[in-house]
Amino acid sequence: MQITTRRNAIAFFIVLCSALVAIAIGLNIFWVIQWRGVVSLVVGVVLFALIIAGIIINTIYLVREIRRNEQHDSFINAVTHELKTPIASLRLYLQTLETRDVSETQRREFYRVMHKDADRLTETVEQVLRAAEVVQSRKQRNWLPINLFELVNECVELACQRHQLSSEAMNCVPVQLPAPATTVLGDVDELRIVLSNLLDNAVKYSPEGVHVTAEVGAENKQVWVRVSDRGVGIPPTDLKRIFNRFFRTGRARSKVKGTGLGLFIVKSIARKHRGDVIAESAGEGRGATFTLRLPRVRS
Repeated sequence: MQITTRRNAIAFFIVLCSALVAIAIGLNIFWVIQWRGVVSLVVGVVLFALIIAGIIINTIYLVREIRRNEQHDSFINAVTHELKTPIASLRLYLQTLETRDVSETQRREFYRVMHKDADRLTETVEQVLRAAEVVQSRKQRNWLPINLFELVNECVELACQRHQLSSEAMNCVPVQLPAPATTVLGDVDELRIVLSNLLDNAVKYSPEGVHVTAEVGAENKQVWVRVSDRGVGIPPTDLKRIFNRFFRTGRARSKVKGTGLGLFIVKSIARKHRGDVIAESAGEGRGATFTLRLPRVRS
C-alpha cells in the first residue's frame, strides 16, 4: 500500500514537472507571437504565477523525499546493527560452549547473556512488525474498559524489573484521582505497549542517572499520563518531528540504540484510541516530558 502511494506521488510530480515545462514553452511562444496588449500581460502573469507555485511545490516534495530517504537509510543502519550485534554475540557464545570446556559459573553467565541477546533480537523484530501493523490496522479490536492508573503502575513495576531500577528512580504519582476517573476504553495490550515505550525511552535517554516520574490524572473528558525524565532532552526544532517514523533526534540520542519506531508506534496507537500524545522539552540536556491523553469513560 505504501509503495503504491509513493509511486502515485512520484508519478504526480513527474506530470507536474512536465506540465510546468509545457506551460513555460507555451508562454514563450505566446509572447513571441502576441507580446502586446493587456490580455497577453494578464495571461503571462497568471501562467508565471502557476509556474512559480509548481516549482515551490516540487521543491518541497524533493526536500521531503531527501529527508525521508535519509531517515530510511538511518533506520536500515539501525535495524541492521540491532539484528547483527545480538546474532554475532549468540554465535560467539555458542562456539565457545561448543569448542571449550567452561565452568558451570561461566556456562550460566553465557546463558544469561544469550537470553538477553535473544530478547533484544525479539524486541527489534516485534517493533518493526508492530510499526507495520499499526499503519495497516485502524480497527477497534478487543476494546474493554481499562483503569489507566492501574495499568501505569503495572508498567512502572515491569520497567523497574527490566532495567533493574529501584522504586526511587521511577515512580507513579496519582493526581486528582477518584478511582473510577481514570477508566478509558481501549486495547489493553496496545496501551501497555504505549506506556512501556514511553517509560523505556525515559530510562534509555537518562545516561547520567535515571529519575522518571509517571503522573496520572483526569480532567474534563480526558485521562492523561505524563512521563517526565531528567535526561538528554529534545531540541525545540525536533519536538514536532519526534513522532515521525524513523526519526531520531540529537547527538546524544544518536548514541542510544534504537530503530526510530518507538514514538511513531506510540502516536499511532494513541490516535487509534481517539487520543493524542505530545512532547515537551526545555532543550538538550534539560529532560523531556511526554503527555498521553485519552477519552475518559464516564461512570
